[in-house]
Amino acid sequence: MTTRIVIVGAGIHGCSAAVHLSLLGHQVTVIDKAYAGRHASGVNAGGVRRLGRHPAEIPLAMAAWKRWQTMHDFVGEDCGFRPVGQIKVAESESDMEHLALREKQLQSLGFDHEYLIDGDELRRRIPSVAQHCPGGLACDGDGYANPYRTVTAWRRRAQQQGATFYEGIEVTNLEPHRGGWNVDAGGQRFYADIVVNCAGAWAGTLCERLGEPVPLRAEAPMLMITERISPFLQPVVGATSRPLSFKQFENGTVLIGGGVRGIVDTQRNLAETRLDGLAENADTVVSLFPFMAQVRIVRTWAGVEAVMPDQLPVIGHSAIHHNVIHAFGFSAHGFQLGAITGEIVSDLVEQSEPSLPIAPFSIRRFHND
Repeated sequence: MTTRIVIVGAGIHGCSAAVHLSLLGHQVTVIDKAYAGRHASGVNAGGVRRLGRHPAEIPLAMAAWKRWQTMHDFVGEDCGFRPVGQIKVAESESDMEHLALREKQLQSLGFDHEYLIDGDELRRRIPSVAQHCPGGLACDGDGYANPYRTVTAWRRRAQQQGATFYEGIEVTNLEPHRGGWNVDAGGQRFYADIVVNCAGAWAGTLCERLGEPVPLRAEAPMLMITERISPFLQPVVGATSRPLSFKQFENGTVLIGGGVRGIVDTQRNLAETRLDGLAENADTVVSLFPFMAQVRIVRTWAGVEAVMPDQLPVIGHSAIHHNVIHAFGFSAHGFQLGAITGEIVSDLVEQSEPSLPIAPFSIRRFHND
C-alpha cells in the first residue's frame, strides 16, 4: 500500500529522501519554508570528503563516496563532482604528530583511506604551499562538487518520480490524526502516514512540537570567493590546527571557507558575515599561500547550518513517535552524506534494518530517561 510521506526541509537530505522514497512508489510531499538548498545545502563549500570524519561517520562517508562515483547514473548529472583529492596540511611538527596519531587510529579501526605525506610529497602535490609546512594527511579520491547543482539535480529526479514540492510555506503545526499526522503549512493541511524531519537549522522547532526537544543551535559558516587567477592548486586543502576549506575551481576562482562563523538570525531566516571572521580565514590562507595576499575577494556569504553539541547528526526514528524519522543536525559537514541519507531514511520507512550503522546518531542520546 502506498504510504503518504511528508518531508519537512528541501535541502540535500530532504531531496535525497524524496528520491529514494518516491522510487519505491510512496506518495511524497516535500515542504520548505524557503526553497530547495536555500540555507545550507546549496550554499556550502561543497566538500565531498572522508578525510577527518568522526569514526562514527566513516562508514556513512565511505558509502556516500561510492555513490558520488556514479552520481550521473542516479540523478542525471555529475553535480560538478571533481575527485581531486583532499589534504590536511600540517604547519608544525606538533601538527604532524597529531596527524600521525589520526592515521594510526584509523588503521586500528581497519581504515586506510587517510595517510601521511612528508614535506617533499606535499610540495609535489601543492607546489605553492609555504615552505614551513612539514607535511600533511592525504585522502585520494575526495574532492568537491557544486552544491546548488547537486540539490537541484536531486530535486528534479524526485519530481520526475512523482514527488511534490511546496516551497515558501512554513510548517506551523503537527498533530496526530488517524494513526498519522496532520501537517499545517502555509494555510494548507497535509496528511502524512509518516513525517520525515530534514528541517536543518529549524529541525529543533519541529522536535519541540513533537515533544522531544534537542540541543540544536544554528550557526552561519562563512565563505569567500576570489577573482580568477592562474591555476595553482588541484586538491582541496584544509589546515590541521585552524579552520580552513580552500580550493580552486576550474574557472580559476578560489573558495575560502572553513569553521569560522558569521551571525545567524533564525527568526528572520538570515545569515550575515563578520569582517573579523573573514579576516581570520584570510590570514590562514596567506600563511599557507603567501601570494594570496595580492588576490582580491569578490564575494562573501554565509549559510545557516544545524549544529549538535557532539558534532554528529541525528538520523533515525523518533524516540517517542513510531511514525517520525529524523535526519538533521549534520553540523556543517553533511553535504557529502546526502548521497546516502535518503537510502537510510527509505530503509527506516520500509521498517528494514539500515545496512549502515546509525545507532550513534539516535536522538535518544540527548534524553536522560
